[in-house]
Amino acid sequence: MTSVSVLIVDDQILLRQGLRKLLEIEEGIEIVGDAADGVEALEFLAAHPSPDVALVDARMPRMDGIELIARMRVEHPKVPAIVLTTFDDDELVFGGLRAGARGYLLKDVPPDELVSAIRRAARGETVLGGPAADRLVAALNTTVAPPPVSETATPLSDREWEVARMVGEGATNREIARALFITEGTAKNHVTSILRKLDLRDRTRLALWVGRQET
Repeated sequence: MTSVSVLIVDDQILLRQGLRKLLEIEEGIEIVGDAADGVEALEFLAAHPSPDVALVDARMPRMDGIELIARMRVEHPKVPAIVLTTFDDDELVFGGLRAGARGYLLKDVPPDELVSAIRRAARGETVLGGPAADRLVAALNTTVAPPPVSETATPLSDREWEVARMVGEGATNREIARALFITEGTAKNHVTSILRKLDLRDRTRLALWVGRQET
């Protein structure tokens, strides 16, 4: 069996150590390093031979997993990344995949499924856990019309339209903030306001609604 080398990137030291111990006992899996955030991960990748797969947490200090994966796509395109996180909200799922992640798994994934996902990602396959797969299918299912917007919905401001269009393109709050030169908190508040005005439940439904308005 061909050995698969893995880099673990997570800000929680107990989780990094636990993953290392869990994976090191698996035949054909070699842990070549670990990092506490995206900055450390890029430093490791610049100084060592490229691993076959990187396991990346979504939320970390200094540089989070989404930004790290976007950087890796440019600077280390041969290293597939799997997002391994406790969060399954739309922003992280679509943000991670849009940044270039090869997979998206939750941290409660069974060990055998995690090992299988690592090996599949190393072969160039895409691996999605159940919640991430469900969200992706819902977003891509263009044959299903988005829920109707209330006739009494408050019209969006010009800035809210900008934000809504970026959500429709799959942008995260952080990407919206950078593009519009606003804070991430302000971007989040705009999205919340838009969802409330249009009586929509989540970003996926907003993205589908935007697509319908622009066709």
